[in-house]
Amino acid sequence: MAGKWFGEWQLGERIEHPIRRTVTETDNLLFSTMTHNPQPLHLDAEAARASEFGRILVNGTFTFALMVGISVGETTLGVLVANLGYDKVVMPSPVFIGDTLRVASEVAALRPSGSRPGAGIVTFAHTATNQRDETVCSCLRMALIGGGG
Repeated sequence: MAGKWFGEWQLGERIEHPIRRTVTETDNLLFSTMTHNPQPLHLDAEAARASEFGRILVNGTFTFALMVGISVGETTLGVLVANLGYDKVVMPSPVFIGDTLRVASEVAALRPSGSRPGAGIVTFAHTATNQRDETVCSCLRMALIGGGG
């Protein structure tokens, strides 16, 4: 299923995204180093082992980006004009290497565009959950969606 045009969305519509993703050590290492994040909890097994978590924590911004990325196929693929912003990003539970994440999205708000006839702003509430059914990340994403081909 590709993304939908603005007029095709319904308030409260919910999507359980079919893609699930197991987070690897390589994901965490590459993302942390590519973004110049030297946090020892993400990169140093000995420092992480001495922490309250006892093991490496996955970089939270990777978790956030993965959550949004998983949602794209069924929300904004091919119809997005621009992501306008993200709000209320929270990470209530940590992600560890080997965790498998799944994502659900719900349409939290719809507003027609004032400058683009037929287009509008869809606010998606995204939630990422691990294999233990713990919420690991959630946010609101405001996306300007086109009005149709």
